[in-house]
Formats: sequence, C-alpha cells, structure tokens
Amino acid sequence: MSIHVKNNIHWVGQRDWEVQNFHGTEYKITRGTSYNSYLIREEKTVLIDTVDHRFSQQFIQNLEMEIDLNEIDYIVINHAEEDHAGALGALLAKIPNTPIYCTENAVDSITGHHHQPDWNFNVVRTGDSIDLGNGKALVFVESPMLHWPDSMMTYMTGDAVLFSNDAFGQHYCDEHLFNDEVDQVELYEQCLRYYANILTPFSALVTAKIKEVLSLELPVDMIATAHGIVWRDNPTQIIHQYLEWADNYQEDRITLFYDSMSNNTRMMADGIAQGIHDIDPNVAVKVFNVSLHDKNEILSSVFRSKGILVGSSTMNNVMMPKVAGMLEEITGMRFKNKKAAAFGSYGWNGGAVDRIHTRLMDCGFETAISKKTKWRPDGKAMQECREYGRQIAREWALYELSNTISPIVKQTTGVPVSKAVPNEVKQAANAPVTGIAIPAASVEIEAPKTTEQTSNDANDQAMLCTVCQWVYEPELGEPNQGVEPGTAWAEVPEYFLCPDCGIGKEVFEPCASKLGKNNGSQVA
Repeated sequence: MSIHVKNNIHWVGQRDWEVQNFHGTEYKITRGTSYNSYLIREEKTVLIDTVDHRFSQQFIQNLEMEIDLNEIDYIVINHAEEDHAGALGALLAKIPNTPIYCTENAVDSITGHHHQPDWNFNVVRTGDSIDLGNGKALVFVESPMLHWPDSMMTYMTGDAVLFSNDAFGQHYCDEHLFNDEVDQVELYEQCLRYYANILTPFSALVTAKIKEVLSLELPVDMIATAHGIVWRDNPTQIIHQYLEWADNYQEDRITLFYDSMSNNTRMMADGIAQGIHDIDPNVAVKVFNVSLHDKNEILSSVFRSKGILVGSSTMNNVMMPKVAGMLEEITGMRFKNKKAAAFGSYGWNGGAVDRIHTRLMDCGFETAISKKTKWRPDGKAMQECREYGRQIAREWALYELSNTISPIVKQTTGVPVSKAVPNEVKQAANAPVTGIAIPAASVEIEAPKTTEQTSNDANDQAMLCTVCQWVYEPELGEPNQGVEPGTAWAEVPEYFLCPDCGIGKEVFEPCASKLGKNNGSQVA
C-alpha cells in the first residue's frame, strides 16, 4: 500500500496503531505512530528510510507490490534507530550491495545494530548531493543531536520537499497522511508532547539548525517527517513553532506534582493550588500525582510552565522514589527560564523537601522558599498552605494582578465582586491577604540555599557542553585541537568542537569547575 505525496514521491511506510511505549518506557504513546518511508522514482529510484524492525516482512511485501526491488538505485538513511532503519537487513537480503547514503556516525550506529560492516556505505556531509535526473537532486544536511549524533535531513530540489527525519514529527497515527486532513487540536498536542519530551534538551541546536537551513533560502513546499503527518498546508508553520518552543518557552501556567504516603502532601498541593488561584485566577494550574499520572504529560506541562512546585512526603529522610525519578528526568531536560519551589509533609524530619530544593537548584531553576507541614495538615495548616500559594502567585506573576483577584480573596477584604476594581482594592490585593491569622512561629518556610559561586575571573571560567555534558577546563585546554592549557574560553578558536559530541562553541555555557572531582574532563 502506498500513498501519493507529490509528483513522483510516494509514502510506503507503516502505521502502528497498537504501540504504547517508545524508547523502552521513556515515552508513552497515546495516539499510535507511523514509521514513514518514502519512495522517489525519477530517472534514479531512491528509498528514504525503512520502518520499525517489527514490520520488516510486511514492509518488504508492500514495497514489492509497488516496484521491482532491483530497480532501487540508492537507499538514504536519515537516522539509524530501529524505528527508521529496522527493516534495512531484510531489504538488503533481497538487494545486496545497494548503496546506502548516511552520515559517518550513522555507519557506526547501523553497523552496531545490524552487524554488517561490509554493506555498501557512502558517507555524506552537509552540502553533498546525488543527482536524481529530470533536473532534480537530493541535498543532505547533517543535524547531529536532533536527536541522535547520526541524524540528518534530506532536501529534494525541484519538488521542494524536506525529508526532515524526527524534526517536526510526532507520534501520531491517523488514516490520513497530511496535516490539513487531521484533527488540528490533536496534532498540536502531539507535536508539543513530542518536542517537550524528546527535543527539549537540544533546543539550542534546534534553533541553530533551523537558522542554518533557512539561511540556504531553499523553498519548502512540503515537510515529510519520519513519524506522523506530512506538512503540506503552510508547512513552515511548524518551523516557526519550533523556533518559539526552542526559545526558553513558557506559558502563564504553574505545574504542581507530588507523591504522598498518607495523602498529607496531596492536601498541601490542593491548598497551594487554591491559593494560587485566589490571587491569579487566569493562570493555568495543573496538579499531578507522579504515581498515577502519565509521566510524559507531566513533562509536557512542565515544559509549558513558568514555574513548578514539587512535593513529597519524607520517607527515610529522603523524597519518594517516583518524585526522585521525575526530578532526574527534568535534570536531563535542561529547562531554562523557569521558577521552582519544594513542599511536603513530614513526621520526624523534613529531609525530602530539603533534597528536592537542592535538586531543583541543580536543575537550573530559580528557586523560591520551600514549605513544610508536620503530620496531617489541620485547618490552620491548610490556611498556611493556601497563603503560601498566594505568595507564589504574586512572586511568579507575569503581569499586574490587581484586576484578576478571585472573588474569594475580594470577599476576605470586604469588597463586592465586580469587573471594575477600585485603586484601594488593587493596593489591598498586592498586600498580605487579611482575615487569616498565621502565627509567625508556626509557619515553617525554608530560605533558599546558596550554591558555590563560580570564579569571577573569566580566564578560569569552565564551560559545559549542554548536549553531552563535557566540560572545558581552561587549566587543561584541549591539546588535541591545538588549545593549549591556560587558554581562556574567549580565546578558544571559533572552529572548536566538543571532543565528545562534535558540536561547536554555541552550545556551551558557564559552569563550575569539576577539577579534582572527575579529573577535570567530564561530568559523571
């Protein structure tokens, strides 16, 4: 079965309605997915990508109904993961020695998966091309770490089709192939979920690569992704959306997630959420129990949020395991421009909240004061949690809150609810809410801990590769690239590449020196 895409291009991929997990259990798939393979028949015949290895025989059978396999002149592999190149072994068993065009890193990945080092690999780099005849060609654009080191995109001249690999795709299965044929709300949700959970760590590279592609001034009439739909109606809309998502994206949203042993921390979450709503009813407040809710939905909400609140009961003086796991995921996401705070209930000590606060600082969040409650919150403690939420709402507000105070808070000040709010009420709204007496000694609010400051001397400033976590230490330099020990980052040549992932200086950011902890060369 094939679907006509444009001119002499046909989709010959595979829909998968049943798949529920991707990358092991790291990504929960809610709407199925597709493995998109494309057959181009010009004077030369080219197959771009295959399908997941579980569908190898079905893929070969369908392909043989479209074409004599021996007519395939070239195979292009944009990405070596098994959901892209999984059927390559079965295909090459039918047409051995067919040339494979891929990046140098892809040769290593494909060989590692299929253990066939003697396949006819042809390494390509950005700007390389192959002639298709009929005045058309395929031009290759390397896109390392979007989202694997071996990734690349392929552009077809003449038809102006960008075969974009994982970029601009989504795990979304529908009987229709094109973006203008499917439910637009579902499509947007799946695009955002895909970006938030898979591409967020590489946002700096997303921006750089998109700008590089745009600088080529190539017309793009269609974007043919590796998963999900093909963008034919206003295809550049998803490019501009990616640029927005990659630019420290946030909405007026606050996400709370927690785990609770005896529902005490859940009660705190309810009170805090209500307090936020009291002060700012327009902010979206989303509350999740990490033991019950979809992890990827939580991460998508964190991606969209201006701030997060993380709660846990204290168990053996540490946080609950599901909360710890979620914070580990968030650390890897490397979110930017977001605020955070910790909360939780405890019995003998409140170690969980302290550890959460430290982890949030390690994640790069701007942290606010923490909130602890001993044992099960009573009425007074719930009022304290609610006031804490109001305090968070004020501190994290993106705009003037005077005209958005909720009816409940207005009633506590004795002001009738109306759309027109007098100036004296605006002043009262920004002051501590009256009518709730909270003894100072009973509120356990923890001041943020400070982290060790990095050196003010620019010559000693260590720099972290945000892609692979390799650290440049000026004291050590990088002799393999001619950078002598003692070379400050500002003096490192612009052609410098990270020795681990091969990305340039644009993805590095200041960090604390690791010398003495890991020989100064790599973050563990």
